[in-house]
Amino acid sequence: MSHSTVQDSGPGLRPSRPPLTPRASGGDRRRPRRTRKAPQQQFRGLVSPHTLSTTRGRVTYWVVLVSVVVGFTAVFVFPLYWMVTGALKSPDELAQIPPSFFPQDLNLDVYKEAWDQLDLGTFLRNTVIYAAGAWLFTLGIDVTAAYALSKLRPVLGKAVLGLMLATLMIPPMVILLPAYLTVKDLPILGFNLINTPWAIWLPAAANGFFIFLLKRFFDSIPRELLEAAQIDGAGPARILWSVVLPVSRPIIGVVSILAVVNVWKDFVWPLLVLPDSDKMPISVGISSLSAQMPQNVLMAALVIASIPAIVIFFVFQRSIMAGLTAGSLKG
Repeated sequence: MSHSTVQDSGPGLRPSRPPLTPRASGGDRRRPRRTRKAPQQQFRGLVSPHTLSTTRGRVTYWVVLVSVVVGFTAVFVFPLYWMVTGALKSPDELAQIPPSFFPQDLNLDVYKEAWDQLDLGTFLRNTVIYAAGAWLFTLGIDVTAAYALSKLRPVLGKAVLGLMLATLMIPPMVILLPAYLTVKDLPILGFNLINTPWAIWLPAAANGFFIFLLKRFFDSIPRELLEAAQIDGAGPARILWSVVLPVSRPIIGVVSILAVVNVWKDFVWPLLVLPDSDKMPISVGISSLSAQMPQNVLMAALVIASIPAIVIFFVFQRSIMAGLTAGSLKG
């Protein structure tokens, strides 16, 4: 019997239900697609965007920001300002109480007087020699040590690195006397390095912090670069010179600047190992003659001694910040 036949169902007649045909996959009935909402960006900070959208919140934010920036700037810049303006004052004006914040008469001849009376030319020449030698020895020793610990990975390399980092936790004053005795009577060789540039160069090169910075940067250099150089027949020294050093200019610049500034501003160690007045750096030389000079002449000498370090920092401040964070992330 066909599907169109009628069936008897009690008193009335009704047609039979048509058969249900199975719904093919991908039929006409489709569920509406749900559109995914883009995740809302979360702002994390001390001040929420909702607070900054109000007038009171913006005013409070800018008042606090300007106050903090101006306050910290004044704390760090005021000693430099006091030194520069103090050199332009007369001795009587420096001694008056309360002190004046602005010099009454600008006397620029005091800088020439300080240069001649304190013999700053000799002290500056000595300091440049010590800083240049310390820079060369620092790069020669610390770069090779960091390269060996990072890429060559010698036996007990981690233990050696741990001992180097442990020296950073020792106060410098604790090792001052052992270092002085070592320089006075060099072990095995028996040389006396007092009043020689070697007493500045060799201790400056033994710096665990510089080795740690360099190693962290060398760790971020892809291993594939070194393996490609090895395939071409390059040895460890050739890889260091031709591959590692060219890509490590940011961190090498940071280490160079810090090494020069450390020698330039050091006082206690040169005071011990360079007692001869003709061999003194500028920091020790100014201190040794400070009792014989007027206060304004002494401040003028301090300004002259500070200019090279300040100029180096302002010229290379971007390199310092970039190099300190260069090896923090891999990839």
